[in-house]
Amino acid sequence: MGWRCGVVLRKSFQANQTMAFESITQKDWYEILGAKPSDSPAELKRKYQKLVLLYHPDKQKADVPAGEVEERVQRFIEIDQAWKILGNEETKKEYDLQQRENNLTKEWPLHARISLEDMSWNEDEQCYTLSCRCGGNYTVFRSETKDVSLVCCDMCSLVIEILQ
Repeated sequence: MGWRCGVVLRKSFQANQTMAFESITQKDWYEILGAKPSDSPAELKRKYQKLVLLYHPDKQKADVPAGEVEERVQRFIEIDQAWKILGNEETKKEYDLQQRENNLTKEWPLHARISLEDMSWNEDEQCYTLSCRCGGNYTVFRSETKDVSLVCCDMCSLVIEILQ
């Protein structure tokens, strides 16, 4: 059996949403907050509040060198931007989807989007298969159908997205 991959990916954004969202996807907003995508909204807020107390311009000591003050102000601005995106459920969801899509397109060339009904069922092996243009196969086992959204060809680097 060939190499397998599975990553959750939802439908792509419309072109206008992608362009409008392009500027905020340049940075890793989770990294700025010291957070992970799996963190709860309450955890994100706690991390944001902790950083705001450290970097807010009004909380700085008077004897800090000017260069360091500017760095701290820039850091505060980034923290605030991160919270504006990750603290709002809708913008967080859009950001997460865009990040997944960006990461996927960097790592895996998407060949097609298909449904399981478009694949052949193999009763003996309890799996769905589809031939790749390279001569290899995309294989999804019955036990994986709920968890796998992307399937790699067993002979090349192409990937198909399974539409649920």
